[in-house]
Amino acid sequence: MASLRFSSLLLLSCIFVFASARDSPYAPAPKVSLGVYYQTLCPPCSSFILNNLSKALDNGLINILDIKLVPYGNAKLLGNDTIICQHGPQECFLNTVEACAIDVWPNLYDYFTFISCVEELSPDVKYIVWQSCFRKLNLDPKPILACSYGRRGKELELKYANMTGSLRPPLEFVPWVTVNNQPLYQDYENYTRYVCHAYQGTTVPGICRSLTDHNTPGIPSAAPGPVPHEVVFGIQRL
Repeated sequence: MASLRFSSLLLLSCIFVFASARDSPYAPAPKVSLGVYYQTLCPPCSSFILNNLSKALDNGLINILDIKLVPYGNAKLLGNDTIICQHGPQECFLNTVEACAIDVWPNLYDYFTFISCVEELSPDVKYIVWQSCFRKLNLDPKPILACSYGRRGKELELKYANMTGSLRPPLEFVPWVTVNNQPLYQDYENYTRYVCHAYQGTTVPGICRSLTDHNTPGIPSAAPGPVPHEVVFGIQRL
């Protein structure tokens, strides 16, 4: 009888804990997906990563974010799995390098630190000196070099080619930023407002509470705007 009473109490306790967690205002909500489609020899892309996206790692926004970096951009996939890039073979290779960093170091802070180091380099010399980031960050270059020059690097770029090609609406320029798969068009630098609005949790980062404009963000405009970007080559004049 005592055993039965104990089992009943244990069951009721589990039900109470489950219900409390479900109904708690601090229960976790799904993270907001932030997609960043970019290419490595694109100054506007580098600027967004270094001056805008990096802030999310410091201001608490990262706690409600699932960041997805896609280093492919305006490249094109031709027959026989051949990829051509807007700024030539050097950009294709650096796209692969950054794709390998994401693959080799799955932790966001690890690969973002490396990618930021590469993106800080001038486009004129990035292809030549990008390996200096291994020494600067005290990283082992072997996994990235093996991936970049091997089959895995090609697999990753084909994966990102398919991801970029599957975007609906399709990518028009880079950087192309999406929140929960919806493009922000020319308003990509204000991604924080859209992320904060999209998050369904009740406990929000301080950056969301500090926004002066509490109105619901409107639908981003697809019309050309003043923000820097690079359009899809072969479709519009650069």
